[in-house]
Amino acid sequence: MRIYLLNPPYIENFVRCGRWQGVTARGGTLYYPIWLAYAAGVLEKIGHEIRLVDAVAWRWDKNKVLEDARKFKPDLVVLDSNFSSLQNDIEVATLVKENTGAISVIVGPPASQFPEKILNNGIDIVARFEYDFTLSDIAETIDKNSDFTNIRGISHRKNGRVIHNPDRDFTSSEELDRIPFVSRVYKDHLNIKDYFLNHALYPMVQIFTGRGCPNRCTFCSWPKTLMGRKYRVRSVQNVADEFEFVTNELPEVKEIFIEDDTFTINKKRVKQFCEEIKRRRIDISWGCQSRADLDYERMKAMKEAGCRLLDVGYESGSDEILKNIKKGITVNQLREFTKNAKKAGLKILADFVIGFPGETKETAEQMIRFIKEIKPDLLQVAVATPIPGTEFYDYVKENGFLLVEDLEESLDEEGFQKCIISYPEFTKEDIENYVDRALKEYYLNPSYIPIAMKNILRRNGLHELKVMVKSANIFLKYVRRGK
Repeated sequence: MRIYLLNPPYIENFVRCGRWQGVTARGGTLYYPIWLAYAAGVLEKIGHEIRLVDAVAWRWDKNKVLEDARKFKPDLVVLDSNFSSLQNDIEVATLVKENTGAISVIVGPPASQFPEKILNNGIDIVARFEYDFTLSDIAETIDKNSDFTNIRGISHRKNGRVIHNPDRDFTSSEELDRIPFVSRVYKDHLNIKDYFLNHALYPMVQIFTGRGCPNRCTFCSWPKTLMGRKYRVRSVQNVADEFEFVTNELPEVKEIFIEDDTFTINKKRVKQFCEEIKRRRIDISWGCQSRADLDYERMKAMKEAGCRLLDVGYESGSDEILKNIKKGITVNQLREFTKNAKKAGLKILADFVIGFPGETKETAEQMIRFIKEIKPDLLQVAVATPIPGTEFYDYVKENGFLLVEDLEESLDEEGFQKCIISYPEFTKEDIENYVDRALKEYYLNPSYIPIAMKNILRRNGLHELKVMVKSANIFLKYVRRGK
């Protein structure tokens, strides 16, 4: 079967498969279409002819996509989606379906939350939650001209009625080991130089070593909309094999970034992984997502095994806010974590959010003071955006704090975040102003110069500088927006 997997065109540099809101990143980040790429590997492995198209990275418009799709002549077309681009993605899927006669499938977080809305707009099938193996079942069913009724994890129409088949079990650790390396899919179907993380050396690749997150943060989308709470992992040997594949087959790659929601949650596995990397003498820089409960011993082992940076959800400088969002971390833990990371020689990307329940001008001021105190190497401050399916979304909607029904209204014309919530004592304008102020007071302050210089003087300093310059240019565009 011929299968067309599409990251559809939308706003320039739109990050559709980020773990939160689809958005144009202020630091220039452009993710790989990572979930589509994993599905592409599964489908190709079992013999299907696939075409993986990233219209955002390739700067293709709808006409270019249609021209390409007509040439490929797919039997099945699969489009990734995000809440802030959903209507656009449905329209593109419909166009491709009309121009090729292919059966259309929408995947991604909105598929698990709004299957009826998607199907009622002309899409043939919705694959809910994880979809790697669901797509292979769909393809097999079409090949056999069978009924869709027995495919777990999909919603579809039958005799004019929407049918929601039972959920599919989430992938097991054994299944994750059988999925082809996503880095091989990148090598065969994409151009790695198209993608950029403002916190990783360039060029880089993004991989998963596990899926799922057992933590209970009220705002986090993927555990509720895509891959579940239970943390399943690839074997240490399998992950190390992929590291070796990258170093041998993609020698231009400067860094591997591990996108697991919490790679460091299993401290024993982290230690085993670091030991395996050192045993094999794999020499490549890498980074990962981490929680702020990681201890110094593991940090030191990670640094010795090539880890360069930790991307950490600090979220707030207020214990009250951290408690409200069920973060399970205190401000003192954040302080201790930051101190240990610096002692271990690891860079920190600190992610903060303004606008969670209970936020006031006082807590926002606390956050700004806390950022200046801990002095992270890199800083991200986001507007709190409620994602359908999360506890945070339910809270703001039920209490009348949500200003829009359509998350496409959460972006401005350039794709940057807009605030779509407002509290009686802390308004939409307050939230947006504090986000801008936090970023400007940190990055545009002379006190950041020593931090930047320290990064440039690290190993791979020239590459650190190149990443910094590109990120700074995009950030200044964000600062000047609307002027």
